[in-house]
This record gives sequence, C-alpha cells and structure tokens, in this order.
Amino acid sequence: MGRSAAIGNQPWISQDRTDGAAMLQAGGAWIVTNSPPLFESLKTLSFRKDEPIVVDLNRIDRLDTAGAWLLYRTVRDLRAAGHDVEYKGGTDEQMSLIEQATAHDALCLIEPPEPNVFIRMLEDIGASVMHVGAQATASLAFVGLLMETLWRYTKYPRRFRLTATVKQMELIGLNAMPIVGLISFLIGIVIAHQGAYQLRLFGAEIFTVNLVVTAVLREFGILLSAIIIAGRSGSAFTAEIGSMKMNEEIDAMDTLAISPMDTLVVPRFIALVIMMPLLTFYADIVGLLGGGLISWLSLGIEPMQFLERTHDVILGWDLGVGLIKAPIFGALIALIGCYEGLATKGSAESVGHHTTKSVVESIFMIIVLDAFFSIFFTTIGV
Repeated sequence: MGRSAAIGNQPWISQDRTDGAAMLQAGGAWIVTNSPPLFESLKTLSFRKDEPIVVDLNRIDRLDTAGAWLLYRTVRDLRAAGHDVEYKGGTDEQMSLIEQATAHDALCLIEPPEPNVFIRMLEDIGASVMHVGAQATASLAFVGLLMETLWRYTKYPRRFRLTATVKQMELIGLNAMPIVGLISFLIGIVIAHQGAYQLRLFGAEIFTVNLVVTAVLREFGILLSAIIIAGRSGSAFTAEIGSMKMNEEIDAMDTLAISPMDTLVVPRFIALVIMMPLLTFYADIVGLLGGGLISWLSLGIEPMQFLERTHDVILGWDLGVGLIKAPIFGALIALIGCYEGLATKGSAESVGHHTTKSVVESIFMIIVLDAFFSIFFTTIGV
C-alpha cells in the first residue's frame, strides 16, 4: 500500500499501483469542513510520467460540492499533465456532483487592485504632459507646413485659389456681421449702463464716455469678435474638413495630387486674417453706438456731445491696439480650426469631439493672448 492522509471516519486519500496503473483511493467524508487537510494531502501526490490513473470513489462516505470540486480539480490537473485518468465506483449522486463541478469550471475575472491615488495622479499628469508635448509637436509641424505653402506662392502665385478665398471671406466676414453687430451693440449698452450707475455715485457720469470708448476699442471689440468667430467659423472649419476626412474626400485629393493645404487650409487662413480686423473695426463702431444710445437715454448726453467727448478721449493707440490683435487672433482661430479638422480620425464621433476641442482651444488661446497683450501694451505705455 501507499501513503494515506487519514484513517477511520476522517477524509483520506491513498496512492497505490496495480496492473501497470496508478490507483488513487479516496474515502471518508469529503465535505467543505474537511477541505483544508484534503487540499494539503492532494498537493503531495506524485505519479510517473504518462502513467494511467484510476480514481476509486467506492469508499467515500459523504461528498458535497467542495469535495467534488477537489476531486475534479485533481483529475483536471492530472489530465493536463498528460495522464489518462478515469473514475471508478461512486454513487449516482456523487458522480452528479462531480459533473456539476466540471460544468461550472470557468475563469473568474478578478478586479485588479486599485493603485495608490498619488501614483495614479502622477500617471495622469505624466500622460497629460506626454499628450500635450505630442500635440505641440504636431501643431508646430502643421504651422511649418502652412508657412512653406505660403512661401511657395511667391514662386508660383497661380497656385493661389482666389475664388475660394473670396468665398471664405464672404462666409466669415459678411455673414457674421449681424451676430457680431448685435452682440457688440448690447455689450456697449451694458458697459455704459453699468459704468454710469457706478460713476453717478461720485458725480462723474460724463466719464462714462471714457469707460465705453476705452473698454470697447481696446478690449471688448476684438475679444467679442474673436470669440464669436471662434465659435462660428472655427467650428465650421473643423466640421467641414473633418466631414471630408470622414468621407475619405481628402484621401481622394491626395490620390489626385491636389494639396489639402492649398485647397482647404490656405483660403480659410488668409480670409480670416483679412476679415478679422474689418470685423473688429465694425464691432468697435457698433459698440460705441450702443454706448452712445444708453448715454443719451439714461444720462442725457446728446449724440454730438458724445461724439465730441469720444474724439477727445480716443488716444492714438486705442483703436490700433484692437486692430493689431485682430489678425493674430484670426490666424490662431484658422490654424486651430483647420488642424483639428485634419486630425479627425474618420468617424462622426471624432468630428464632434474635434469640433468641440477646436472651439475650446481657440477661446482659451484668445483669452490667454489677450491677457498677454493687455499687460504688454500697458507695460510699454501704449
């Protein structure tokens, strides 16, 4: 006889060899409360390579699902090691339990342990930095490609698409005048009304004109125009180019040796750089009209008096500051809108994602640059 793990009424397992086959005999109560010693005993079993094995169940008194699982797992591992294993004896109920254990042998997905919150935070920061770095590199490459394309026009001016550029100027500039004018007019009213309310406390209502002129010409005219164009035209650039990318129209253009930069990007870029100062000047005038109207109705400042005061208040750079920023903001909006459109991966979801990203990035960069220009011009005394 071979080894036995226990005797008597306790669960036990013994190993023997007869007629060229290994005999594995099990007996006693194979139930859940006896699983620990059975588990340890089963780990000590050893057999010759590839020898057949018979598992004798005749002496098992009690068997539950835990014991059936231990028997099944042992037989499964032996078969995986190359042994030919078969059961001998066992009641119908016992064999049914073993079959149930066999049928429910499936992998159980274990949820991975949660990493430390600080480590996860560092991982997120690192991933964000890598993403920003990769995007900055791609953006610089896109700007370089655009500059190369513009420089090529000095040698081959006939490549420039005048009709497409004029069409974009109409869409960007003329069609945007109603919304830009309305918003600027209302902002002029708000500035004048709020400024007059505060200045009235000091008996200085006449300085409302100074406030309106300075705020509209230096900041609000260009800032509102740029934000409106970013939401209106910048998003349109991304959506149009992204839809073409999704429909593989840009791939077809590349196949036909038609440059997307010449056809799609440059006309929009030049049109926005040209129209942005014009829209800014238009927004400045309409904003002053709104401020003049509320000054007339609320403060009793006559239109001619408002114009005279405006003429006295305007310094040499008040109008120029906004107009200097306008083409820079226009170029920024066009670059971001076209870049995000070309970055679309070819699905409707990607088009929506990059369109939203285009608007958010454009408005963010506009405000950042406006803050920079404001501090810069104040520092140099302009």
